[in-house]
Amino acid sequence: MKREMPLQISDHVRTLGREAQAALGEQFARIDAIAEENTQKVLAAFQRHRVAESYFAGTTGYGYDDLGRDQLDAIFADLFGTEDALVRIGFVNGTHAISCALFGALKPGDTLVSAVGAPYDTLLGVIGVVDKGPGSLKQYGVNYRQVDVTPEDRPDVEGIVEAVKAPSVSTVLIQRSRGYATRASLSVDEIGTLCAAIRSANPGVNILVDNCYGEFVEEREPTQAGADLVVGSLIKNPGGGLAPTGGYIAGRRDLVEAASMRLTTPGIGRECGSTLGNNRLLYQGLFLAPHTVAQAVKTAVFAAKTMELLGYRAEPASSALRHDIIQMIHFGEPEKLKKFCKGIQMGAPVDSYVTPEPWDMPGYDCPVIMAAGAFIQGASIELSCDAPMREPYTLYLQGGLTYESGKAGVLLAVEELLKD
Repeated sequence: MKREMPLQISDHVRTLGREAQAALGEQFARIDAIAEENTQKVLAAFQRHRVAESYFAGTTGYGYDDLGRDQLDAIFADLFGTEDALVRIGFVNGTHAISCALFGALKPGDTLVSAVGAPYDTLLGVIGVVDKGPGSLKQYGVNYRQVDVTPEDRPDVEGIVEAVKAPSVSTVLIQRSRGYATRASLSVDEIGTLCAAIRSANPGVNILVDNCYGEFVEEREPTQAGADLVVGSLIKNPGGGLAPTGGYIAGRRDLVEAASMRLTTPGIGRECGSTLGNNRLLYQGLFLAPHTVAQAVKTAVFAAKTMELLGYRAEPASSALRHDIIQMIHFGEPEKLKKFCKGIQMGAPVDSYVTPEPWDMPGYDCPVIMAAGAFIQGASIELSCDAPMREPYTLYLQGGLTYESGKAGVLLAVEELLKD
């Protein structure tokens, strides 16, 4: 009796998937080894901090004496090798957390330097590069300059060193992932090299790293390589697919404290902020995060190899070492990109029947298409993809709670792409 295939994927595409997976044994083994190391680190941190079931109880109102919330701060600080951390569901996204960190680190008259070109699109309004409404750093008297990457898409170390020598420069922002740029994501070692160069030119500068999409992809984090602060979103890597919202800031104690005053208000800082019963999900999500991140990285590598077999250019290449969960695929024209997005949406467990269309998302300067059928709205640790609808029509794929479901989503996207 012939077995019915549960998903509408042709034999041709399934064969393509088997060929891609067969070539990835060495890559998958490397990813699994990193996940094992990071899982042991997380488990050891939970044990050192004597995590107890009582920490999962939630608080309401002001949120005073939330032992689980405060202990989770300590665990994040332990894992990131920092003096302090702030982990809160009050951060609405990664941009909000980064904004709090920047406003805490900068004062009127200071200069912020973005070290590897323009930061992610949604931060441009925060800085004041574009006018997205009142309250930007620019309106508060903070100056801004950026050092673009070299023609080879690498950090311009000499340019960065010259830029940070100015006496007004107090803070440098390094974005680990590529955002909607085409440069390569930065490894922790590369960030460490940048930190050393920056310190040689300006020893007192604050170095902040936008760590979104990078947590647990390597065995170290940027604060273990010289950065003063790392910032990220809990609905990306460190939430493990379970955190319902939130973000984190980890690093030097005075910078974390200053950021907490921006999240709430001076005089209150971290002392308030109820968790509303979410502590269990934050703890369990963090515990699962190294494994979940590995599933997302495997999905990205599989997507790269599959598209390479079809003749598309994928960055990073399927054989490359990974520094975040993002996979770029260059389509060169809009219709193929939209077909691939439609297929990814068809592979989602939620809203699989929806057809993604470009729209004017808040914070972006052009229409953006996004396929994201997720349990947590906008959670890019779940399989999703997005792209600005502009040349060169490059798609950014990320996530996959399990490799098996991520692989199925990629194959459905390929099936849709190959249709006439």
